[in-house]
Amino acid sequence: MSKHAYVFPGQGAQFSGMGKNLYDSNDSVKSLFEQANDILGFRISDTMFSGSEEELKQTNITQPAIFIHAVAAFKTIDHPQPDMVAGHSLGEFSALVANGVLGFEDALQLVSIRAKAMQKACELNPSTMAAVLNLSDEKVEEICNQIQQETGETVVAANYNCPGQLVISGSKAAIDIACIRMKEAGAKRALVLPVGGAFHSPLMSSAREELAEAIHAATFNHPTCPVYQNVVAKAVNDPAAIKKNLIDQLTGAVKWTQCVQAMVADGASHFTECGPGKVLQGLVGKIAGAAIMVDGVN
Repeated sequence: MSKHAYVFPGQGAQFSGMGKNLYDSNDSVKSLFEQANDILGFRISDTMFSGSEEELKQTNITQPAIFIHAVAAFKTIDHPQPDMVAGHSLGEFSALVANGVLGFEDALQLVSIRAKAMQKACELNPSTMAAVLNLSDEKVEEICNQIQQETGETVVAANYNCPGQLVISGSKAAIDIACIRMKEAGAKRALVLPVGGAFHSPLMSSAREELAEAIHAATFNHPTCPVYQNVVAKAVNDPAAIKKNLIDQLTGAVKWTQCVQAMVADGASHFTECGPGKVLQGLVGKIAGAAIMVDGVN
């Protein structure tokens, strides 16, 4: 039986004007945005609709903004019945609202705590990320391991986005060396990304501790359908395991390629991306091939 998967984007999908069309055309979305403004204690909707690119790039704005937009987009679908859900990094929180594990308010508060904790971790450790194109995952991992052994600096594979696109994360010094080594090994490109820190690496451990405390205190319900979580790349239904994987994700890799492959293996034939942009639609197409139906709501 063919199954319908709903997927939710992460940081990097933001743009000025995000969500405004939904806000203007849908009363329930408007009230969701106003609820978010009240929960956060400032009008994030104003920044989403008319903020500069620079303002929207700040982690403590970006993460709640993308989360709100993604949940709003999902709620505009008539009677959505996901057979499975997944989110890319931050998108995992939107996925957990979609399958009933978290209520909107609790999830937004966790996202806000996560964003602020990650911002602080970025300030503690000057660090960054880089995209490596057209080099095998195994080669990228091998080069990262070599650099860590030689220098003692942190550099790890962080985002397995699709075959031939892997993002690495670490200290600025280690990323600079890695970019040179990746190109020497045959990478088409090794490009430092405009991000504030080394997400999904051990350099986020201070943020992980802060988020863990908040997640342990939150109520997680039993899901209406499985969530394919980034760090394990398989279906998860147990609320305690969902909590653990959500915490581990801050310092662990986003195995997006493997998540999509697992969903297809479990019967997914239709993927719908909910939220800003079309990044995941592109990645799913590259991972799963033309036989899979892919669309989006934004």
